[in-house]
Amino acid sequence: MIEQQGLFIAIAGNIGAGKSTLTGMLSEAFGWEPFYEANAENPYLADFYEDMERWSFHSQVFFLGKRLEHHHQLIQHPGSVVQDRTVYEDAEIFARNLYEQGNMTARDYDAYRRLYEAISAFLPPPDLMIYLEANVDTLMSHIARRGRDYERNISSEYLARLNRLYNEWIGRWTACEVLRIQIDGTDFQHNDDDYARIHEAVQHHLFMKSN
Repeated sequence: MIEQQGLFIAIAGNIGAGKSTLTGMLSEAFGWEPFYEANAENPYLADFYEDMERWSFHSQVFFLGKRLEHHHQLIQHPGSVVQDRTVYEDAEIFARNLYEQGNMTARDYDAYRRLYEAISAFLPPPDLMIYLEANVDTLMSHIARRGRDYERNISSEYLARLNRLYNEWIGRWTACEVLRIQIDGTDFQHNDDDYARIHEAVQHHLFMKSN
């Protein structure tokens, strides 16, 4: 058992990678407080789906603000915490994808990046970033299995673009140590051996950090 107090563990990964599931399992195993994605209603979302290029900036700035509020709650928490998805992913993955796909103008993307980079420079980073890696087939299988209505139209092409952005981002991430976990061919939710390997890897990384 990890005895350190005040740890901030973040779990990153594509849609369907298993972030929420692992957040719950690690929080129970280590006694950490779980912080899941904030479900705040985005007042721009309906407009965004009607006209993505016009409203993408407004929508992403709203999400960025909510993520920053969430991040502040995390670092103010008196105990150790584990977070499902980070503020960094909103900017580095989802906003960037909107720009690359032509759904955010260059001017709006530049303004968004300047805001994000100015604020994120002052954010205390996690003590450990756990990155769940999976190929598109694995992600599609997980998404289908959980059967969420709003995820039914997610395409394999979209997940592949996000995977590329995730891998580029995590490859240049230097703010804290990254534990990369390959989940293809595993089922840590239902297979004790698969979960035990993740648990041991997390414990090892945090023990090494404390020594």
